[in-house]
Amino acid sequence: MALRDIKPTRSELINIKRRIKLSERGYNILKMKRDGLILEFFKVLQQAKDSRGAMQERYARATEMIAIADTVEGAIGVKAAAFSAADRPEITLKSKNIMGVVVPEIEASAVRKNLAERGYGVLGTSAVIDETAEAFEDLLESIIEAAEIETTMKRLLDEIESTKRRVNALEFKVIPELTEASNFIKMRLDEMEREELFRLKKIKARSSS
Repeated sequence: MALRDIKPTRSELINIKRRIKLSERGYNILKMKRDGLILEFFKVLQQAKDSRGAMQERYARATEMIAIADTVEGAIGVKAAAFSAADRPEITLKSKNIMGVVVPEIEASAVRKNLAERGYGVLGTSAVIDETAEAFEDLLESIIEAAEIETTMKRLLDEIESTKRRVNALEFKVIPELTEASNFIKMRLDEMEREELFRLKKIKARSSS
């Protein structure tokens, strides 16, 4: 805001004071929102750490089981069992709101199956196939959970950065510039008042002489 473009009038001073109050109110609200989002982010961050740890463990378990199944059943037997499942997992994507931020809520069905739902016959396959299928079902559940948490964390972080930029803009640019403009108008009004008073005194002095 260039001071030379400001009209040094009382109405402009009232307008700028009103804008300062609105900016300060907006600053306080955004600051509270930023702090609340940061608290939510750290909650989700802990969930993400736990989720990643569980997913890594389940990935290691699934990798181990598929290697054992390949050894016991052979690659063809494992593939045949894998393609036997009639139902595929279904993902339903919903949304929820965290302090004004829309984040995903993922629901999955038909991830965990019983022996009948897996499709392969009990005869002709070993318990290793069952354990391998269960290990991969566990892994898939972890992947779905991690996807929801990681996306939530990213959206919260994006909103935190956006809110921080707005808070900083108000704190270091908008409010200081408005305050400077307000002080400038006050100074100019005082000068104009002194000039007017001096002019009136001169007129009075001339009238008296």
